[in-house]
Amino acid sequence: MTQRTASKRERRTQQERSSATTQQLLTAARKLFSREGYAATSLEAICDEASVTKGAFYHHFRSKEQLFKAVYEREEQGLSSAIAQTYSHYDDAWEGLFQGMREFLVGSMEPSTQRITLIDAPGALGWEVMRDIRADCRRMMFYGLSQALGKGRFPRHEIDSLTSMLHGAQCEAAMAMVHADDPDQLLEATLRQFRYLFQSLAQMPPTLNP
Repeated sequence: MTQRTASKRERRTQQERSSATTQQLLTAARKLFSREGYAATSLEAICDEASVTKGAFYHHFRSKEQLFKAVYEREEQGLSSAIAQTYSHYDDAWEGLFQGMREFLVGSMEPSTQRITLIDAPGALGWEVMRDIRADCRRMMFYGLSQALGKGRFPRHEIDSLTSMLHGAQCEAAMAMVHADDPDQLLEATLRQFRYLFQSLAQMPPTLNP
C-alpha cells in the first residue's frame, strides 16, 4: 500500500467516524427534544444518550441551539421530501397541490415533529431562521402553483404573491392544530377550506397586465 493510498483511507475513516458521531448526536437529540422539549434537555443528557463526550459534541456543534437547528432542518427536509413524493403521484397539478398540503399538515401533526417544529422551534430559533429553513417548502408551493395556473397565464409576481399567502396559511393552520381541542376535526375542516380555495383558484382568469 502506498503512502498516498494509506493517507486517503485514513481521511475516509476519519470522515466516516465524524459522520457517525454526527448521526448519533442528531438521533439522540431528536429523541430527547421530542420527549423532554428543547429547554428541558441538557447537553449532558444528549451526550449520554449519544454515548459521546462533551469534547466530541463541541467538535461537531457549537451549542445546543446549533444542534437543535440541525434537528429542525432534518424534520423540515423530511416533510419536504414527503410532500414532493406525494405531489409526484398526481397528474392533475391542483390535486397534487392539495394532496401535498395534506401531507404537510398530517406530517406536522406527528407528535415528535410537532414538538420540534411548531412548539419549540419558534422560541429556540426564531421566525426568521425558521422561514429560511422552510424555503424549500415554499419553492415547491411556487412550482406547484405555476404548473396548476398554467405557463404564461400569470406574471411571476402574481404567483409569488399567491405562494406567500398559501404557504403562510398552511403554516398557520399547522400551528393552530397544536392548540386545538380536536386537532383531527380541525384538520378536516382546514382541508375542506383549502379544497374550496383551490377550486376557486382553478377558475381564476389570467392576469393580462404584468
